Amino acid sequence: MRIPSHWFGSVLLFITTLSYGQAITYQVDGQPYEGYYVTPTTATPQAKAPLVILLHDWDGLTDYEIKRAEMLQQAGYAVFAADLFGQGVRPTKVEDKQQHTGALYKDRAKLRRLVQAAVDTAKAQGAATDNQVVMGYCFGGAAVLEHARAGADSKGFVTFHGGLSTPGGQSYAHTQGSILVFHGSADSMITLNDLAQLGNELEQNKIPHELITYGGAPHAFTVFGSDRYRAQADQQSWTRFLQYLNETLHD
Repeated sequence: MRIPSHWFGSVLLFITTLSYGQAITYQVDGQPYEGYYVTPTTATPQAKAPLVILLHDWDGLTDYEIKRAEMLQQAGYAVFAADLFGQGVRPTKVEDKQQHTGALYKDRAKLRRLVQAAVDTAKAQGAATDNQVVMGYCFGGAAVLEHARAGADSKGFVTFHGGLSTPGGQSYAHTQGSILVFHGSADSMITLNDLAQLGNELEQNKIPHELITYGGAPHAFTVFGSDRYRAQADQQSWTRFLQYLNETLHD
């Protein structure tokens, strides 16, 4: 998943001009993972910036997530973009993407450990994990909801065109924080029926939530440069996301 060159000239130029971001290597189950951490220049140990944990789609942690992290940093947030696949694992073939995501869908306990490890790693960098929101794209959105169902201590959970189904035996009974979902009405992979089912589950468990749909927007409508990209839906969802962060993380 690549961002078009007009956003920053080239990948090399973009990486070399990041003044405050850094790659962070960490361990989960004895295996190396590599995330990306960035924080605003105004953040200090005494005045930590609110934190966003960012979970990638089935491409792994790529330039797309780094770009989004930088956008959030410019808006005043510290961001830890997690790695859910492993250091250097950035699949490009569909069958490889399916293999990596499928393995984690089958091992939900490991998926939960991976997301929690990202939070713990952010905390080790001095991030304000007591004032955070977890967000994700596509597969990362499904991981966000897995984290929410695990009863994780987060003020909010946000998905962009993410998987919405609840595995058998799970529920939102122990969810803390609110849930915000951005969904394309023309998504043929994750349907409006799936969205409605999630809404019913959240309502039954009295979880504060907001479910927003965008007419004509397909799956992955926020991905720059993709034939699925829909500028209006992307811009509207990003604006609402920033509003939500302000409402949720700023007293």
